[in-house]
Amino acid sequence: MSRILLGVCGGIAAYKAAALTSFLVQRGDDVNVIMTQEAQRFVGALTFSALTGRATYASLWDAPETIPHIRLTRDSEVMVVIPATANAIAKLAHGIADDLLTNAALAARIPIVIAPAMNDAMYEHEATKENLRTLLARGYEIVEPGVGFLAEREFGIGRLADQEAIVCAIDAALRRTRDLAGERVVVTAGPTRESIDPVRFLSNASTGTMGIEVAREALSRGASVDLILGPTLVQPPLGVRVAHVVSAQEMYEATLPAAYQADIVVASAAVADWRPVRTFAHKVKKNDVEPTLRLERTPDILATLGSRKGKAFLVGFAAETQSVEQQAREKLHGKHLDAIAVNDVSGNGTGFGIGETALTVLWGAQGREALSRSSKREAARKLWDVLLEVRKRNGNRASGD
Repeated sequence: MSRILLGVCGGIAAYKAAALTSFLVQRGDDVNVIMTQEAQRFVGALTFSALTGRATYASLWDAPETIPHIRLTRDSEVMVVIPATANAIAKLAHGIADDLLTNAALAARIPIVIAPAMNDAMYEHEATKENLRTLLARGYEIVEPGVGFLAEREFGIGRLADQEAIVCAIDAALRRTRDLAGERVVVTAGPTRESIDPVRFLSNASTGTMGIEVAREALSRGASVDLILGPTLVQPPLGVRVAHVVSAQEMYEATLPAAYQADIVVASAAVADWRPVRTFAHKVKKNDVEPTLRLERTPDILATLGSRKGKAFLVGFAAETQSVEQQAREKLHGKHLDAIAVNDVSGNGTGFGIGETALTVLWGAQGREALSRSSKREAARKLWDVLLEVRKRNGNRASGD
């Protein structure tokens, strides 16, 4: 039995939400329904109560003592908005919470599936397209509308997707909420800083965004997540245990104990390979020393994990500028990884600090899957889909190369 929160908006296709509710209940799902005031002009709340056998919610003041917008999302595994009108999509994209449905969506820490339905002129308006892109970048699952006869007695795009497509999207979201349940995941993210003196350091342009999204997605799939995070202004998700570190040595010391207790380790941090041999106690004046900086190697966290990983499924990251896949495969095998995600950071618009990425996942002797360019949140979702499939092929255990 799945726990589904169904949000019904005020569009002519609202009656199809009743049919979807009936289907979900008949197959054994536990469904709670939130209706907007406009939705009730098309379908009565009593219809959904009769179908679900429970109260239908329409206002923040329905049983306010239970704080319904919080309770309903926490009691559910997935939220579905159908039909998602242009107005509802705009509110969701801009964080407007002026009714129970939008408050619940803003409070949700579960996957959200939306099925748009509207006139083709509204659907193809640039504002609607931009709002949908925003939601997609945030990890919403969007069930594209179909082409057909619309309420305005016109033919065009904007017709609510078929029920089968919506159910498939719901089931895919439900699988993602469960496929890491009970597992412990460790993610390293962000850069490290290697101090020269109290105000200067060696570092790189990593913001930690990709690793933070990997951790967020693991959490949404039910994992217990430890995030070892280097210096960044990006906020980690609530619910993740965060260990803040600065240097490569600190990341080494924080990562190893956590990794030995983990089922999966994703090492996405951009760890400095070198550090100054000497760190000055006070700010160095330009005329006080020779302009030469002597360096030494930092601990190789990934190689150490590869040599001692035990049962953990170990995933590395590589950011390369030339011979991208060749370099990544050498790292994959040389450090005894189970998989590696590599991206080209040579200036193609998918490098450090950029909102999008295009990863290629490599494993084994020839395993390869290229993930299309997308937001880092969407990339994290695609990455986990691939990693879990690779692990399944390996018998849910680390391959040890």
